[in-house]
Amino acid sequence: MDFSSLDLNALRVFERVAATGSFTAAARHFHRAVSSVSRQIAGLEESIGQPLLYRHTRAVALTEAGWRYYEEVREILERLDLATEALAYPDREPSGVLRINAPAAFGQRQIVPLLHEFQNRYPGISAELLLSDQIIDPMREGHDITFRVGDLADSSLIGRRLAPMNYVVAAAPHYLSDHSEPVTPDDLDNHNCLLYQGEMGRQRWYFQAPADNESTPFEVTGNLYSNDPESLVRAALLGQGLVLFPTWLIAGELAAGTLVPVLEDWRAEVVDGHRDLYVLTPQRRLGVRKVSTFIQYLFDALSPHPPWDCWRKRKRTG
Repeated sequence: MDFSSLDLNALRVFERVAATGSFTAAARHFHRAVSSVSRQIAGLEESIGQPLLYRHTRAVALTEAGWRYYEEVREILERLDLATEALAYPDREPSGVLRINAPAAFGQRQIVPLLHEFQNRYPGISAELLLSDQIIDPMREGHDITFRVGDLADSSLIGRRLAPMNYVVAAAPHYLSDHSEPVTPDDLDNHNCLLYQGEMGRQRWYFQAPADNESTPFEVTGNLYSNDPESLVRAALLGQGLVLFPTWLIAGELAAGTLVPVLEDWRAEVVDGHRDLYVLTPQRRLGVRKVSTFIQYLFDALSPHPPWDCWRKRKRTG
């Protein structure tokens, strides 16, 4: 694709409009008027000879040609920026915008504090943190880092296992004082189980006894279902019932004793099998300094055990 007759600034403006879906957001990014951004995009479309965006009242969306153009423009701009940075600042610390996507609760509970420490260490790093429980295309959205749970299906991405998903059944102390603590998963029939309900439907609880090689599903019910895990944790803290969540979500409550683990002799899951946390990166981004440095920081911070799996030690020392 020949860019010789095009304005590089117009391409950068187009990339921001396409990435954010908003003329206003792009205008704020470049500290310009919305009308100026709109005129530049119109001029770019005129030069190319076809529309790149659908204009709506509150947002804009890419046309099919716009998507193809956006993917090429984004890659070219990234390569240009990387080449400039490598030549101009060969010894400089990592800098630039780090675009991260993660599941909502994991991002809130774990990525935000990790990112806080990383940015304190490298003040030249800015971050765009998109939290969503929907599976999105990291390549199309232009993310540098994507966190996923479970099996990987993105052949265009390089995935590394970050940490295991360890689940715990827990309840507030005053709930357990009012109800007999379950000794086996069969006892859950007599308990109020607060269940997560997401894109894959209502959560199921699986348990594996120490002597078994396979997990068994148990039918559990309760009076509260939610697609927001934080709401279920809050309900459990209020004494409404039992929850089954990964340690990265409730490690703080377990360490503080505001939630108490039960059925600890049984391995708990929400699928038939075991899932892990992965960090994914487009292959062409692995050599980018800000990306490689952040990935190395993650593995250093989470080794040999993630901090959220050290809640028993923190409870003893607290």
